[in-house]
Amino acid sequence: MEGRACNPFLPLDEYVPDGEAHVFGDRVYLYGSHDRENGERFCERDYVVYSAPVSDISAWTCHGVSYKKEQDPRSKNGKLVDLYAPDCVRGNDGKYYLYYVAMGPNTANFGPIGVAVSSKPEGPFAYLGDVSFQDGTPVLSFLTNDPAVLNDRGKIYLYYGWGLGRDFRAKPLRPLYDVVLSRLCHRSLRAIKAARPSILSCAVVELEDDMRTVKSEPRAILDSVSTAPKGTEFHEHAFYEAPSIRRFGDTYVLVYSSGRNNELAYATSKDPDRGFAYQGVLISSSDLGYRGNRLRKAPAGTIHGCLECIGGRYYVFYHRCTNDTDFSRQACAEPTQMVDGAFPQVEITTQGMGKPLLAKGTYPAALCCHLFGPKTKGVRRNGPPRNVPRLVARKGESFATGIGKGTRVGFKYLEFGQAREIAVTVRNGNGAILVTDGKREIARIEVLPSPSWQTFRSPLRVAPGIKPLYFVYEGKGTMDFKEFTIE
Repeated sequence: MEGRACNPFLPLDEYVPDGEAHVFGDRVYLYGSHDRENGERFCERDYVVYSAPVSDISAWTCHGVSYKKEQDPRSKNGKLVDLYAPDCVRGNDGKYYLYYVAMGPNTANFGPIGVAVSSKPEGPFAYLGDVSFQDGTPVLSFLTNDPAVLNDRGKIYLYYGWGLGRDFRAKPLRPLYDVVLSRLCHRSLRAIKAARPSILSCAVVELEDDMRTVKSEPRAILDSVSTAPKGTEFHEHAFYEAPSIRRFGDTYVLVYSSGRNNELAYATSKDPDRGFAYQGVLISSSDLGYRGNRLRKAPAGTIHGCLECIGGRYYVFYHRCTNDTDFSRQACAEPTQMVDGAFPQVEITTQGMGKPLLAKGTYPAALCCHLFGPKTKGVRRNGPPRNVPRLVARKGESFATGIGKGTRVGFKYLEFGQAREIAVTVRNGNGAILVTDGKREIARIEVLPSPSWQTFRSPLRVAPGIKPLYFVYEGKGTMDFKEFTIE
């Protein structure tokens, strides 16, 4: 579907979160972590690279495995590390360098930042070494997490860092905060609190031409949630993790996940290594804050992404959580605009980087951008599965489940023409589904109980135009929703 790059823009059985999109030549390449469907921890799979022509960002191609976990030297004795959020840059020698952090049974938390190299942007990559000081000592200043890299007219800058989310500051969790922080940082709590600047910061350092030796001691450029001054706007949207760097014109834009752990915020500067100031929120994985919204429109979970200019247009890349966990995340993107050097917060949509979906044909329910009920909260990190509204994948099928009374399943946006009928394929439903365009009822579908997938229909009364589409369940129990068809 040329021009219709809907979210998620990769296949529904693909999970590439923490996306960094870069234009190299006439293609845009996506680098990211690689989750497992129904995963039990972050980043369980080898890296893969996808790319699309700049002229058609709906035509994504998978180039296969680009870097295997076993290639990192910390994988040993039959135990493989997990490869966390990477970034890639074209070096001055024309080669492509992949920066990442390995976590797992053979590593200490926040170990060295690894570097791999390839002659092609899609790989395969070969391990080169770790980011180190001049004497070969690995760089462990601050917390080596989520590397981002920039080639700024021949100067190579590396950004990284980690803090703790705002929830850990709450009084009931404060003892846990102290224990977790001390263990992760391998320092006493007293040493952590005394450090200035805080080790819970986003750091930057310039690299030598070998792409892995630092020229100086890293320096902090953004304080974390734990140390940002209270009473300031930055305190509520301060750095947590996931830095991503771009230069647009004469402005450096640093995107990061804030301490709210469901939004991408950004800061700007006229210099690559100092003076960054908070500017605002780019996107929330649950639409919190968009036009003043205070209701989670989708399950809130981790978020990591970037800004990239593709064919003269700006896009914000991010990921969404599925399966009611942080461990099965899918790549999404939305168009945005730079207005007087600033980017407004954009909403999460189904249409994504393309045009509104044509209100004709069949679409999977798993393409929904809104999925929320009366008790929708954040996704779970651990613990048993919950019967809440969520997207799941089972036996090769992706669908929405846990749909109870009052749950809304929403798609933004569709372009309606002369559609006259709408059908849903569901199971375990018992009652009615109210269909709206966000303002008025356009259909009402009666559904009967069935343990297998059944299709139910209703006349559709909607005026032509571009509108959202919502399905609101008004029945008993909880229902599964596979797809809808408009004719």
